[in-house]
Amino acid sequence: MSREHIAQLRAKSALFYERACQLTARIPVKARVVLALFLVAAVLLAVHTALTAKDASLHLKLQHGFHSAQVLVWVDNDLAYSGRVTGSTKKRFGLIPTDSVQGSLSEIIPLRSGQHKVEVRIEPDDATMQEDNISGYFDHHAERDLSVSVRQSGLSLSWLGTTSISQAETSSSFVWFSRYAGSFLLTIAGSIVSALTGYAIRELPARVRSTSESVPKAELGPQ
Repeated sequence: MSREHIAQLRAKSALFYERACQLTARIPVKARVVLALFLVAAVLLAVHTALTAKDASLHLKLQHGFHSAQVLVWVDNDLAYSGRVTGSTKKRFGLIPTDSVQGSLSEIIPLRSGQHKVEVRIEPDDATMQEDNISGYFDHHAERDLSVSVRQSGLSLSWLGTTSISQAETSSSFVWFSRYAGSFLLTIAGSIVSALTGYAIRELPARVRSTSESVPKAELGPQ
């Protein structure tokens, strides 16, 4: 890039900056403050959205032995899935009915990447409720398979595949920080939006009233 081209870019940048300053100077101070607060709130909401984005998924693979049951899944104590499953009588050799029942469920549950605690509860219509929990790490833009087997005798959970334990341990502090930071940023953004709403409620009637008063004066003209 030649020196002349660089000098032209600098001159254009300086001219653009000068014009921006002139336009900004024409805007009332209150309007500039409101605009700045609005931009800060927008940035905070964008950061909060990025921190809480669900960029991973849990693939629930359930095998059960009940005619009908309610399935509930919590992720970090937040209800992530609720639904009913049904089963049919198992047949031996595909022809002879037996006393056992079998059914299955496959469900994808989106969640944030990081370390999570997953709790599964099965509430059969004709048997005792069963529940258990398991913890696991979820990579960015990845899916983990959770095998759930529940019969009259009990419920078992197991991950299909492995994930680095050290990676899960080192990421736990970041997950905690992202949750805290997300809540903190959302609180700040909510306060800013509330302040902007209050300002608009206070200032808008006065602006409308002053505008309506100035219009008749302009129509009358000098006496």
